Amino acid sequence: MPADHDADTELPLSKTRRKQAMEELQTLGEELAGLSSDRLKKIDLPESLHDAVRQVQRMTRNDEARRRQMQYIGRLMRDIDPEPIRAALAEARGDSAVEIARMHRLERLRAAILADERALGEVANEFPGADLQHLRALRRSALKEQANGKPPRSYRALFRELRALSGDTTLDTDAADAPDADDASDD
Repeated sequence: MPADHDADTELPLSKTRRKQAMEELQTLGEELAGLSSDRLKKIDLPESLHDAVRQVQRMTRNDEARRRQMQYIGRLMRDIDPEPIRAALAEARGDSAVEIARMHRLERLRAAILADERALGEVANEFPGADLQHLRALRRSALKEQANGKPPRSYRALFRELRALSGDTTLDTDAADAPDADDASDD
């Protein structure tokens, strides 16, 4: 048998591999069902899949009907390319490199604001609609909290405000909570 013939013919997937692929699609569907309706609207989905996900989101009990609906979502996903959905979910989770870089940039900007109030000029240049008075008040409160060893409410609020200015309205408290090692570095 010629070598070209072997490369051109694909062996059918084993039953185990097919089952694993279907379970993976169903898991992807479960992630879609866990998204907020705003995030879900931003993902380009076929109408039938979007409706099926919205229906499972309305189900309050984790029962047999929900399990069957999740299987149906997995079945619908067989007919579409899952890669754009994976990419959108990675971005929603903050796994994408672009999203991580943006979060790091906002964390560095927050650190610069806390270190020196003149960094608010950079915020004013980058985001003309920024409420500088509110940002100054958050900065003062965050510095007081740090000095007194209080919970970092204003520290987090400052990050959320910067994130809102940059156009991201989702809540990602993990990134807002912990100061990053890159906070002290410059862009």
